[in-house]
Amino acid sequence: MGGHPRNSSEFPPFTLTGLPGLETSHHWMFLLLGALYIVSIVGNALILFIIKEKQSLHQPMYYFLSMLSINDLGVSFSTLPTVLATFCFHLRKISFDSCMAQMFFIHFFSFTESGILLVMSFDRYVAICNPLRYATVLTDARVARMGMSVIIRSFCMVFPLPFLLKRLSFCKVNVLSHAYCLHPDLIRLPCGDITINNIFGLFIVISTFGLDSALILISYVLILRSVLAIASWEERLKTLNTCVSHMCAVLIFYVPMVGVSMAARYGRHAPQYVHTLMSLIYLFVPPMLNPVIYSIKTKEIRQRLFKILLGTKF
Repeated sequence: MGGHPRNSSEFPPFTLTGLPGLETSHHWMFLLLGALYIVSIVGNALILFIIKEKQSLHQPMYYFLSMLSINDLGVSFSTLPTVLATFCFHLRKISFDSCMAQMFFIHFFSFTESGILLVMSFDRYVAICNPLRYATVLTDARVARMGMSVIIRSFCMVFPLPFLLKRLSFCKVNVLSHAYCLHPDLIRLPCGDITINNIFGLFIVISTFGLDSALILISYVLILRSVLAIASWEERLKTLNTCVSHMCAVLIFYVPMVGVSMAARYGRHAPQYVHTLMSLIYLFVPPMLNPVIYSIKTKEIRQRLFKILLGTKF
């Protein structure tokens, strides 16, 4: 059944799914998702505008935050076309090539977000554990190289996925479980041997999400050890407070991911809409909450945001 990659015209289109069993609620779901899209797009765009306009924010921590905001915009725009088509216009067919492209971008931005959170944890580690070397370690050139490394790694990990799928035969009913194309969803549909796909999928998950989360954990262990060496309790809290935004960003990214994995493994008898909602939380919540968290916890961004929204001076 497997073989060489074939022309995409040989593949039938895929059928997207909204919320199985809750079709009558699709218009309400679209209103909710539309609100999340607006908060995500406007919030991340404002973060980028503020960092660009405010000269005092032109430093490594905010460069990494800019990368996170750009990536969150990428996540939102990757899912927007098919979510809009499915929940608003009830258009559920998507061509093979379009599905492969969407799958590529969704996973590319997911892997990139994990990498950005990792380099942000390194930024916090240097700032707290080696503050005197911060400016010499995190130069503009090094920040740019770290950003490019994250992007190149993500691209190299995701690029083979469409080709590994294209070599297979899709002879089952091509109905997807979501309103967008994801690799774990697509890999259930081929009739051929998917061993290579499964092995490669496991490899990229371990070498990105697994490795990144482990290194982030190690960085915070080292940060905590350094903080506990500070004599003043007030100084300890002040130092840890500089990490709160990043810790929240890490949690809202990895916790839903773990939830989706656990639901897929142990919740097989749960209604399908439960899995769909878990996936929606994983893809929609981080891009929406990240700008909210950084706006609340970062004084410079918060003040500039109030100035923009209220037209007042701080």
